[in-house]
Amino acid sequence: MFEKDLVIIGGGPAGLAAAVAAHKNGVKDILIIERENHLGGILNQCIHNGFGLHTFKEELTGPEYAKRYVDQVLEEKIPYILDTMVIDLDHDKKITAINETDGIMEIKAKSIILAMGCRERPRGALNIPGYRPSGIFSAGTAQKFVNIDGYLPGRNIVILGSGDIGLIMARRLTLEGANVKMVLEIMPYSGGLKRNIVQCLNDYNIPLRLSHTVTNIYGRDRVEGVTVSAVDENMKPIPGSEEYVECDTLLLSVGLIPENELSRKAGVEISQKTQGPVVSNSLETSIPGIFACGNVLHVHDLVDYVSMEAEAAGEYAAKYLEGLPAVKRQTVIQTGNGVRYTVPSYVDKGSLTGSLTVRFRVSGVYENKYISVYFDTKRLYHKQKRVLTPGEMEQVLLPKIWFDNVSDLKTITIVVEEE
Repeated sequence: MFEKDLVIIGGGPAGLAAAVAAHKNGVKDILIIERENHLGGILNQCIHNGFGLHTFKEELTGPEYAKRYVDQVLEEKIPYILDTMVIDLDHDKKITAINETDGIMEIKAKSIILAMGCRERPRGALNIPGYRPSGIFSAGTAQKFVNIDGYLPGRNIVILGSGDIGLIMARRLTLEGANVKMVLEIMPYSGGLKRNIVQCLNDYNIPLRLSHTVTNIYGRDRVEGVTVSAVDENMKPIPGSEEYVECDTLLLSVGLIPENELSRKAGVEISQKTQGPVVSNSLETSIPGIFACGNVLHVHDLVDYVSMEAEAAGEYAAKYLEGLPAVKRQTVIQTGNGVRYTVPSYVDKGSLTGSLTVRFRVSGVYENKYISVYFDTKRLYHKQKRVLTPGEMEQVLLPKIWFDNVSDLKTITIVVEEE
C-alpha cells in the first residue's frame, strides 16, 4: 500500500480540470487513475465542434478541448496511470485498483475526487418486445465505431431517444452516407439541446417524432425493421397508431446515468433524482474528504460547465488538505414546483468566499415562466425565461451578500412560477 494526498478517479475532462486546479492551489502529491489507455475520456470520440465556447472563448472539437487540459497536466507534471481499473473504494478512502503491469494496488488517500463520468442507459431498461438480433447499439457505441474505429454500424437507421448523443449521431451517420429515417422520442419534448435539434436534424431533414417509441423489433440474425407507435400522456402505446419501419440498425439514445458504483461502495449518499452524490457547496460528499464533480455528480449538457465545476472541486480539495474547517450542511437547497433537482443540495454560508452557482434542471417544458429563488420565505430572485426544457441545464447565481444579510437561513427554494 502507498499513500497519496489526492487521488482523482477518472482522467476525463472533469478529472483533468480538477487535477490542474488542485495543483495550482498547492497540492503536489496527486495521482490521476484512468481506466482507458489515454487521457481525455469520452471527448476523444466526440469529433464534432461546439466545445469550449465558455471555457476558452473559442469553438473546439472534443479532442481539441481535451488536449487543452491534457497539455496542462503534462506541463505541470501531474502523475497519472492508464489502463487501470479502480475496483473498490471504502469510507476510509482506501482505493483498490488493478492493471496488467502492477497487478492489484492499494492506495490510501487523504482526499479523493470522484470524476468517473456517466454511462448510457441500457436497452434492457426499456423492455422493448421482440428478438435480440445484431444491429442494436447505444448511440455512444455507434459514435466510437464511426469516429474511432472507422466502421459504419448500418445503412438504414432508426434512432430511439433524442438525447444529445443521438441527435449528433443522426447528423454524423448521415454525413457518412447512412439513411437516418427518423429520431423517436417517447416524451412530448426532446431531451437534447435546441441547437442540436436544429443543426443535426432540421438541417438534414431528419424527422423528429415526439410522443413516439419502438414497440417491436424484427429480425433473427440482423435487425430487419421496427414497429413505431404513438404514445398517450401516460406513455402507453396508442392502439391503431402502429407503423412498420424497415431498417437494419436501431440506435438507443435513452439517457445517461452517473457512474457511481464506487461511490456506493464507499457509502456516499446518493441522490435518487440525479443518481449522483449529494454534495454541499464545496462539492464534498457525505464522506469528509471525498468530492465529486462532472457527470458522475449530475449529467451536464455542456462540457464547459463540467470543467468549471471540476476546478471548484480541485480548489476545495486543496482547502481540505490544508486543514481548513469542514463545510457544514447548514442550509438545505430544495426544489419547488417545476424543478427536478439542484446541485449543490446544501450550503454553509460561512464557507462562501463569493457568489454561489446553483445548477438545476426543470421537470417539463415551460414557456414564459419565471425562475424564482426564496431564502426561507423571502423571494430574492425572480427572472422570466422564454423557454425552459429538461434538456437544457439552468443555473442561478446567488450573491454572497444575500447570505450575509440573513442570520439563520434554513432553506433555499428554487421554483418555476407563473408570475
